[in-house]
Amino acid sequence: MTQVAAIQMTSGPDVAANLFEAGRLITQAADSGAKLIVLPENFCLMPMKDSDRLAQAEQAGDGHIQNFLAEAARRHKIWLVGGTVPLASESSDKCRSACLVFNDRGEQVARYDKIHLFDVELNNAEAYTESATIEAGDDAVVIDTPFGRLGLAICYDLRFPELFRQLSQQGAQMLAVPSSFTAITGSVHWEVLVRARAIENQAYVLAAAQGGFHANGRETYGDSMIVDPWGRVANRLSRGPGVVLSEVDLDLLGDIRKNLPSLKHRRLKC
Repeated sequence: MTQVAAIQMTSGPDVAANLFEAGRLITQAADSGAKLIVLPENFCLMPMKDSDRLAQAEQAGDGHIQNFLAEAARRHKIWLVGGTVPLASESSDKCRSACLVFNDRGEQVARYDKIHLFDVELNNAEAYTESATIEAGDDAVVIDTPFGRLGLAICYDLRFPELFRQLSQQGAQMLAVPSSFTAITGSVHWEVLVRARAIENQAYVLAAAQGGFHANGRETYGDSMIVDPWGRVANRLSRGPGVVLSEVDLDLLGDIRKNLPSLKHRRLKC
């Protein structure tokens, strides 16, 4: 079995302060034995306005945020899923929301660019238009780790089961989902969606979230959790910064898939 962690934060507009807090929580998780750690979406920047992301966007493979993630992974000898990092795109007025994975030597081994962008108007007058400043990705990403096959998704992706089915078809045994759910949607949908993705794909879900009140006036739901392939919540944290720890047991996953082989019973292809 492998100890894993989902980190919860309440990030703000100050990148340096966010990295300091992320570093503190990574150290706490690593000291508790976690070998695979997932940071939340927007861990490094919860901007005052969406266009602020463009000013902080880094070139792929070069930048303070990426260097921080590489150094943290190398120093603690962990695999680190770096939430989301704003990376430059070919369009000058947009960036990519990229989930980067670093191995225990500090090497970047995967990048997933958020596919589904959050363009909504909620009934409490909240409105979000991610597509105004973020360029959508195209490709599903699954990688090999020492702890099992890991699929990557980000926040709003949770509402699109076809993406997770692709990850499952590519052999995902664990699903990392850095997120920043709004308080209003999270209160009704968050747990249901996280557990559904675990159950239907018979995979562990490591859902690391933002949780609390932010300087830009936004409230995020939190409730970071780790869910096992049977849909059971192994551990969770409702609000505020902290670390959610649990274990990934691939023998348990194998037993569940053997005893209830629903993945083999699929008739319709996505």
